[in-house]
Amino acid sequence: MDPTNSINKMKLYKTKTGIVIEKEKKFFLLKNENWDSFINDDALFNKMESSIRSVSAAEIGNELIADEIEVPVGNQELWACGVTYLRSKIERQEESKVAGGGDFYSRVYEAERPEVFFKSTPHRIVGHGEKVNTRKDSTWDVPEPELTLLVSSSGKIIGYTIGNDMSSRSIEGENPLYLPQAKTYDACAAIGPCIYVTNEPISAATNIQLIINRNNHTIFEGKVCIDQLKRKLEELVSFVYRECSFPAGCLIMTGTGIVPPNDFTLLSGDEIKITIEPIGTLINKVR
Repeated sequence: MDPTNSINKMKLYKTKTGIVIEKEKKFFLLKNENWDSFINDDALFNKMESSIRSVSAAEIGNELIADEIEVPVGNQELWACGVTYLRSKIERQEESKVAGGGDFYSRVYEAERPEVFFKSTPHRIVGHGEKVNTRKDSTWDVPEPELTLLVSSSGKIIGYTIGNDMSSRSIEGENPLYLPQAKTYDACAAIGPCIYVTNEPISAATNIQLIINRNNHTIFEGKVCIDQLKRKLEELVSFVYRECSFPAGCLIMTGTGIVPPNDFTLLSGDEIKITIEPIGTLINKVR
């Protein structure tokens, strides 16, 4: 049974023609709204409900949404959390063993303070259908599919989206101090296709699925349920917001529990598909 059946839910798209709200397969176009002002609201769900009462459903189909859609980011910083799933802990220990950093990942998994780090400014984030990047000085690159939180300036979780935290495992594995170089570069993250907004927290039974295609063939597939997260979502938010202010709100990636095998690396042209129902599917190709 769909765990979201009894929950009131909507999707929020940033498009070239304005903000689009999707509810019950109907689309409502808000032409004169500023993205940052609109989304940075602790009562975003109620605001969306009120907004669609004042406009008529637009003649917008899924094809138009796909053509018009933009990355759902304004002036929000993108932060990320690491080692929040057991699978990630094990893999990070393995990749850093030679450099002597494996113990760091074991300790942070059990510690009171989680790993949180700055991932990207808005101009380095791409949207659905755009191309993500791998570093030219890296030899081992993977996508990291992650439930991503939209958080208001007050620190309240107000929506959910899909994130791809592109990572250089060769650089991070060489030395944990190289994490910023492994994580932050042009087109180092993808976010989209929409913001999922509900009147209840997202279900713990929510699954994240990753499919990687190469030359029209699936070369990797994995799935994880977010109930495998070591920490509560609100806990991760609280650490990001300690001593940091976010006037336009913030996007926070919550970590990955899907890790391709050690002999896998992304190549130019690979297609990355990340699905989180009921948010949707984020699709990107590698430059």
